[in-house]
Amino acid sequence: MGQAITQPTQSAPIGVFDSGLGGLSVLREVRDLLPHEDLVYVADSGAAPYGDRSGEFIEARAAAIAAFLVAEGAKAMVVACNTATAVAVRALRERFAIPIVAIEPAVKPAAAMSRAGVIGVMATSLTLASENFRRLAEQYAQGARIVPQPCPGLVELVEGGRLEGPEVHGLVAAYVLPLLNDGVDTIVLGCTHYPFLLPVIRAVAGPAVNIIDPARAVAGELGRRLEAEGLLAEGKGHGGTRFLTSGSAAYVEAVLVTLWGRHAKVQSLPGNYAAPD
Repeated sequence: MGQAITQPTQSAPIGVFDSGLGGLSVLREVRDLLPHEDLVYVADSGAAPYGDRSGEFIEARAAAIAAFLVAEGAKAMVVACNTATAVAVRALRERFAIPIVAIEPAVKPAAAMSRAGVIGVMATSLTLASENFRRLAEQYAQGARIVPQPCPGLVELVEGGRLEGPEVHGLVAAYVLPLLNDGVDTIVLGCTHYPFLLPVIRAVAGPAVNIIDPARAVAGELGRRLEAEGLLAEGKGHGGTRFLTSGSAAYVEAVLVTLWGRHAKVQSLPGNYAAPD
């Protein structure tokens, strides 16, 4: 039986976490779809990027952050990180009793959308090498050919708030153009950081290529799970959003202005949940 501190209530917050700030692409969809909910977002920036870490490290960090969110009274949790989903979500669901919704590469809708039957998946190397991704590809490709594209460096650009310019365009082109040369007509964004680079990705890929960001679908699934559990927030007021990080709060605040679109106070994650040196 999963662990929960108290029985969740409708007024309890929703916890969302990512290795860094990429999960804000999911948070903004949750905020848009569920405007009355209180949200708590944790950026594990002190341990980012997860793509360079071992599976054991990622599982330990995911468990620590999830434990923090449950201790804060979260009624549900969103794993807004494809790598953490691939490595740790099964263990999280076994340990914690609250609903846990996780993002993963949108292979199924991509297969349905592709005209050529060739799908590109942009993601971290760890996500693409995971058993979870292999299972998705086998179960949902529907005969389409999947072309995996690791994208080292893109997470770091987004974490630094660098979303445009020659360096960004050059790195995106280095990953997107080989997909186009391989006949891809549909690209799945398999990392929550990548939607922040969507204008550049679209510019390189061109208008004929479908690009799928699964964040909206995750927010929709979260809403359905909360409704089924009787946990949707009541009332007409706008919910609050609280931000925490295991990294530099001042640095995250500065980048948050670019990625979230407005200033917000960022708190440091309590020491017992902090990322190891």
